Amino acid sequence: DEWFSRGKKLPEDPGADTVDFPKRTTPAKGYELLFQPEVVRIYISLLKESKTPAILEASAGAIQNLCAGSWTYGRYIRSALRQEKGLSAIADLLTHDSERVVKAASGALRNLAVDLRNKELIGKHAIPNLVKNLPGGQQTPAKNLSEDTVVSILNTINEVIVDNLEAAKKLRETQGIEKLVLINKSGNRSEREVRAAALVLQTVWGYKELRKPLEKEGWKKSDFQVNLSNASRTQGGNSFDDSTL
Repeated sequence: DEWFSRGKKLPEDPGADTVDFPKRTTPAKGYELLFQPEVVRIYISLLKESKTPAILEASAGAIQNLCAGSWTYGRYIRSALRQEKGLSAIADLLTHDSERVVKAASGALRNLAVDLRNKELIGKHAIPNLVKNLPGGQQTPAKNLSEDTVVSILNTINEVIVDNLEAAKKLRETQGIEKLVLINKSGNRSEREVRAAALVLQTVWGYKELRKPLEKEGWKKSDFQVNLSNASRTQGGNSFDDSTL
C-alpha cells in the first residue's frame, strides 16, 4: 500500500535519463520478487535471446503489466528498460512472424511511452515497424492482423505521437497517414479500428506545424475526421481495450 500510494505522487521526470530503484532495507519476498531490478534484466535477456514465440509474448506481456499505471515501481521499470537497452529489443518484436508476439510488444511499448524519454526514443525507432503492421499500403506480403492487434498498434502509435511532434513527423514520413486514412474511409474495417485510426489522425492534425505540409501533399481536414458511416459493424473479441493499457 505504501508503494502504491507513493507512486501517485511521483510523476515522470522529463529531465531524468536514469532512475535508480529504491534501496531496500529487507530482502524482497512474495509478489515483490516480480518487480525487482534483476527480474527486469531477466525479462530483457529473454526478449533478446529466446526464439520461442510463447516466451517472447509472455516476457513482453509481463513488461506491459509492470509498466502499467502510475505506481512507483512502474515508473522505475520504465526507466530501467531504457537503461538496460530493452526498448530496441521490444521494438524488434514488431517484425515477428507471430501476431501474438507483435500485439504483446505493441502493448509494452504503449505503456513504456508514458516515460517522456522513452516516448522520444520509441518515436524515433519504433514508428516505422508499427506502421508496417497496419493494413493497406504496398507491402508484400500484406499483413492480415486481427482487429484487436490492429487497435493495439493504433493506440500505441497515438500514445507515442501525443506531445511528440518529431514522432508525428516520423509517422508522416513512413506513409502512416495513407494507411490511417485508408482504415478510416475504406468501409471494410471495424468500428473500433476506425475510431482508433481517427484518434491518431486527429492527434496529427492537432499539430499546426504539420498542416501546411500535409495540405501540400493533397490531404484535407476532412481526411483527419472520424468516418463511421461506412465502418463494418463486425466486432471481434471484446468491445473494450485491455485495461492494463
